Amino acid sequence: MSLLSRPPAVLVLEDGRTFRGRAYGASGRTVGEAVFATGMTGYQETLTDPSYYGQIVVQTSPHIGNTGVNDEDDESNGYWVSGYVVREASRRVSNWRATESLEDRLRRRGIVGISGVDTRALTRHLRDRGAMRAGIFSGDELQLDAAAQLVAVRDTPPMAGSRLVDRVTTAQAYTVPAVGEKRLTVVAYDLGIKSATPELLAARGIEVRVVPASTPFEDVEAMDPDGVFFSNGPGDPAASDYEVDVIRQVLGAGIPFFGICFGNQLLGRALGFGTFKLAFGHRGANQPVLDVATGKVEITCQNHGFAVDAPIGDPVTAPQESFGRVQVSHIALNDRVVEGLQCLDIPAFSVQFHPESAAGPHDSQGLFDRFADMMTGRRTATRA
Repeated sequence: MSLLSRPPAVLVLEDGRTFRGRAYGASGRTVGEAVFATGMTGYQETLTDPSYYGQIVVQTSPHIGNTGVNDEDDESNGYWVSGYVVREASRRVSNWRATESLEDRLRRRGIVGISGVDTRALTRHLRDRGAMRAGIFSGDELQLDAAAQLVAVRDTPPMAGSRLVDRVTTAQAYTVPAVGEKRLTVVAYDLGIKSATPELLAARGIEVRVVPASTPFEDVEAMDPDGVFFSNGPGDPAASDYEVDVIRQVLGAGIPFFGICFGNQLLGRALGFGTFKLAFGHRGANQPVLDVATGKVEITCQNHGFAVDAPIGDPVTAPQESFGRVQVSHIALNDRVVEGLQCLDIPAFSVQFHPESAAGPHDSQGLFDRFADMMTGRRTATRA
C-alpha cells in the first residue's frame, strides 16, 4: 500500500505539538508515553518486549518492516507497545523467514500506528522536551477536534508513579528445563521477562523456574534455589515496594542475586539508593557502556526510562548498611548514568541493560556465565 493511499492519522503530544501522517497497522485511538528507540533493526523484539508496555514507540530508523515478522522471534506472547510511529513503512516483505508483513501483524494485534511522520523532527523534540504523553488518532477517532484529542492525551496517567508489573507478569509459574546436564536452579521473577533470558540461562545447564511478580519470598525459599533473578519490566521502580522487600529477603538469606534493567533499579532501591526518571531514557540496540572493572566498552541493548541514583567512583557503604559495600560497575558513556551495581560483601550484582541481546549485539552475554560462576562458588563454599 502506498503512503498516499493510506487514510490520514495524527500524533498529538501533550505539549500541543502535532505530527500528521497516515494510518499504519490498526486504526482508532491509542495513548501512552512517547519514546524513541534508536536500533537499526530488531523491531519485532521491540514490539514484543513487555518493558514497552504503555509506551508509543518512535523508530528512529527511517525504513521499518522490510523483513516482515515471523513466528520465532517474538520475545513474549504479547505485543505490548501502546502505539507505533515510523517514517517509512516498507511496501513489501523480503526475507525467507517472514510469515507475515509487519503491518498485518500490527493490525491483527490491534496496535494503532502512524507512518509518514518526520521521525527525525519528532525525536529531536523528545530529546529537547523529554519523553511525554501522546496519542495517535485515525479512522473515526480522527473526527475529534484538536482540543478533545489533547484532553485525551493529557488525561493519560504519567509513567512516573505507575506500577505496571502486574499487567505483564506471568499468571502461572512455569519451568524452562536445563539444556543437557542440570547444574543449578534459578528462580526468575517475571517482571516483564523476555524469552531469550531463561533460554540463555538454560543453555548453561540451569533450570529456570519463572514465577509471577507477586511470589512471596517464602515460596522461593521453599524451592531452595542456587540463585534468584529479577528481569526487565515496565513502570516506575518507586512503585514496586513489594519486589524491593523480596530482594532484601533474598540478600539477607545470602542467596546469589542477578538483576537486569528493572531488576537493577529494584536492587538499587533494596540497597537503599533512590531512583529517578530520565528525560528521554535509553532505548535501542546500540547503547555504549563502560565496564569499570575491565575498562572494556560494550555495545548494549537497552530499554528503560528510570535509573539508579548511586555515586560513581570508589565503593561506598550501602544506605542499607547491613548489605555492606557497593560499587557502580557500569556507566553509560552517552550521559554517565549508572548502568550496573556490584555488591562487594554479598553475592549480588545487576546491570541496567539487556544482556540477553534480543535484539542487539552479544557483547554482554558473558554476564550469565558470571552469574553461574557466582552460584557455583556459593554452593561449593556452603558445602565445604
